[in-house]
Amino acid sequence: LGLFTGAGVPPQTVQNFVGIMKAYSTRVGGGPFPTEQDNNIGQYIRERGNEYGTTTRRPRRCGWFDAVAVKYAVDLCGVTHIALTLLDVLSGLDHIQVCTGYKYRGGRMEYFRADMDVLGEVEPIYETLPGWNGNITGIRRFEELPREAQNYVKTLEKLVGAPIKIVSVGAERSATLIR
Repeated sequence: LGLFTGAGVPPQTVQNFVGIMKAYSTRVGGGPFPTEQDNNIGQYIRERGNEYGTTTRRPRRCGWFDAVAVKYAVDLCGVTHIALTLLDVLSGLDHIQVCTGYKYRGGRMEYFRADMDVLGEVEPIYETLPGWNGNITGIRRFEELPREAQNYVKTLEKLVGAPIKIVSVGAERSATLIR
């Protein structure tokens, strides 16, 4: 509630809550990270996304997008719209995987459980999507993105349960696409 009083408005005046998410997953430090790619894919994402600590320059752990974890955050926080950042980082990959559920002790778990022990045992269940080639940082309209990039965004939108209204395709301010 401090947010509202600090802004000088009552809570009921706020109708939209924008969540910001990367087009892939990253972590800092230890702990479970079901979609981590400790391989060439993770390195590709790390290098293209400059995923290094700002002060320490320590490499961040990188992996495929975890729709299960993001949907949990969207639901928990009441997110009504999403800004998707760093879509350009995934350009050049032949295929892109998205975690749509977890295998846990022989069964399928489609919801996120905020339990470190459980998350340490899960295996991600992936949906594989086609990648896209080319530099998309100069694109200024969503409809001009490669069809595969548009489909990736639309797939994430369905999986996390909130519309993606903003898509970032580069570091420049002008590289922000509004849908």
